[in-house]
Amino acid sequence: MSGEVPRKAPQKAPQKAPMARLDRLLANLGYGSRREVGDLVAHRQVVLDGVELRDSGLRIALTPDLSARMTVVGQPLDPLAPLTVLMHKPLGVVCSHREAGRNIYELLPRRWRARMPALSSIGRLDKETSGLLLITDDGPFLHRVISPRSHIAKRYVATLDRPLTGDEAGIFAAGTLMLDGETDPLAPALLEPMGDREASLTITEGRYHQVRRMFAAVGNHVVALHRDRIGGLELPAALEPGAWRVLSAEEQAAIFG
Repeated sequence: MSGEVPRKAPQKAPQKAPMARLDRLLANLGYGSRREVGDLVAHRQVVLDGVELRDSGLRIALTPDLSARMTVVGQPLDPLAPLTVLMHKPLGVVCSHREAGRNIYELLPRRWRARMPALSSIGRLDKETSGLLLITDDGPFLHRVISPRSHIAKRYVATLDRPLTGDEAGIFAAGTLMLDGETDPLAPALLEPMGDREASLTITEGRYHQVRRMFAAVGNHVVALHRDRIGGLELPAALEPGAWRVLSAEEQAAIFG
């Protein structure tokens, strides 16, 4: 029997939080140019752990609790990147800066339009579609959600112009339905009737106006459309149209669960 003492596995040193200059940090969060941030600091408007900061070049540790420890002009620091927002998109609002009309970014704090990295919607809902929308500055997370390899299901509730015939569920589930102008059939989709002229439809693709075009392909017309689920994440019942909140890490994980 050996008398050697078993060696312990080497302990990993705790990772140090990344650092950033105060003026660059606040400029990237949209609080103004670095010169404007310097003015905020000069006027003692930036406070960390109860202490007024006086050097805009001070290097700050980007710890997870920084937003709870720092205030800017008396308000808690905005969330650091990466940031993902869950929004209840209302009707009449577009998802792109390039489209005419009011857009989803106008529902967020004005300075967030200057954040770097910039915020982008994860997929889009058209102007006449309401419901669950995710907005993020986290590129890898965005691509994971929208990647066809992820097979993230999205559920919509459609109100229809005409009564369901009873054939739609089988047609949508077959995986053979072709949309007008396309050469590849749609992946199987799950339709669940909710009434004579209402149904939920769960799809795993994101083709242009897909849900509306699917019902058009079976001779019906969508008069109202609402998305209430992405993966395992449901739109909270208490979140009113136009309202939003920061998505937690647990909720992000639920999307893929």
